[in-house]
Amino acid sequence: MRNEWDEIAGNFDTTRRRPWKECLEFMEGREGIAIDIACGNGRHTIPVSERAGAVGMDSSAEMVRIAMENAGGRASFVVGDASAIPFKGNTFDFALFIAALHNIRGRGRRVRALEEMGRVLKDGGEGLVSVWSRWQDRWRTHFLKRALSLRIRNFGDIDIPWKRGVEAMRFYHLYSMRELKRDARKAGLEVVKAWSVRKASKKHADNHFIIVRKGARGKRPAQKSFPPPSE
Repeated sequence: MRNEWDEIAGNFDTTRRRPWKECLEFMEGREGIAIDIACGNGRHTIPVSERAGAVGMDSSAEMVRIAMENAGGRASFVVGDASAIPFKGNTFDFALFIAALHNIRGRGRRVRALEEMGRVLKDGGEGLVSVWSRWQDRWRTHFLKRALSLRIRNFGDIDIPWKRGVEAMRFYHLYSMRELKRDARKAGLEVVKAWSVRKASKKHADNHFIIVRKGARGKRPAQKSFPPPSE
């Protein structure tokens, strides 16, 4: 089965080396063992391994191979699907899910991936999740036009080309903050903190972050049914 992330893994590695400060701040003072879901080339798994035990997981076998080379034995890596994480429940003390939830096609699978992160976290364990913002400078006009034309089915979905060295199309679901919080709560997670940042945009935030917490066993937050987001 074709995996576009295998195709771009080498170029991705050369352009994605520096860990984000939001991740480093989240890791500060944490102990135990962590999972880095959709770890890519390991740019966050490796600094986690300097503070705690670390396991990186990615659906791209080529990304995992590169991450293993970059880590040099400091962390463990597995190939796996975020919507079916290959570990027992209550295994990890904390989790990272950075810039990857938005690459999962279909809202049901995205919520399932968040549920899976919660399942493998220990009770009280926290996860840091980031996604691309729908209303960032680059795509703001595109989605405003879609909204005005009332094309709201799968609103937020877009295919974005990778053009650095090789060409490949990548699926994204660009989120509003309200939708991200709602999906996390639908997955049974408590939203502890939420904020947005500008990394490439000059005017509007291009990345949303949330810290979520798994409640004690049997004490999941109350969930409400809701229609697909239209904002």
